[in-house]
Amino acid sequence: MTVTFTSAGSATTSKKMEHASITVHEPPKPGGLQKPGAELGVIKFTFNPKELTLAKNAKWQRQAQPNAAKAGVPEFKGAEPAKLSLEMFLDSTDTMGDAVIKTVEQLFNLTVPTKESRKGGKGSPPWVIFQWGTTKGVPSFVSSVSAKYTLFTPGGMPVRAVCTINLEEVSGEPGGQNPTSGALAARDTHTLTAGDSLQSLAYKAYGNAELWRHIAEANDIDDPMRLKLGSTVLVPALEEIQHG
Repeated sequence: MTVTFTSAGSATTSKKMEHASITVHEPPKPGGLQKPGAELGVIKFTFNPKELTLAKNAKWQRQAQPNAAKAGVPEFKGAEPAKLSLEMFLDSTDTMGDAVIKTVEQLFNLTVPTKESRKGGKGSPPWVIFQWGTTKGVPSFVSSVSAKYTLFTPGGMPVRAVCTINLEEVSGEPGGQNPTSGALAARDTHTLTAGDSLQSLAYKAYGNAELWRHIAEANDIDDPMRLKLGSTVLVPALEEIQHG
């Protein structure tokens, strides 16, 4: 399923325009919690995207039905990662400098493993989070970037470009499994907002606020009274903490 959101213009507005951005993080260390690592930087949009295209698909399989007049009932085989596609418009005609080239290089660097991850022998791409006002994407990786240069200085330097960026969800839930097998059950995630506490999250997830310590342990939280608004926490499945 694909959904395209188009920005709506307005003749007058009393609110300050918010610009989109892509925050870049180190990927998590192997065997660690599946959450973004240290922040590496932020790529800010000078011009907001005109459209955002979201896609989400699932895998289904039908068993052959010999001599049947109709197809068999589809069987769910798993969800595919969500994908986000957008364009970034770049323009440096005000200075006629190399800002366009530098931003394109930053975007291209998002498609290769980080230096820190390569130290372990198996490199991983940086994790990125797209945000535009109240719209915040899930941790993703950049699957592809293309840049089309449309204007140049007399010396041949690009000063205008349109970049197409494709993001793919990277931190999907692990499939739920039998707790006796020793594998992790599916985990949920929650973005902290004003009024949230580990106790309230535990009550919502398990029906028991006293189980908040399991959420703290899963996220390496030492002080439950100092939660960072806007951060994402993992919420272990009830089956996991019961059989942990």
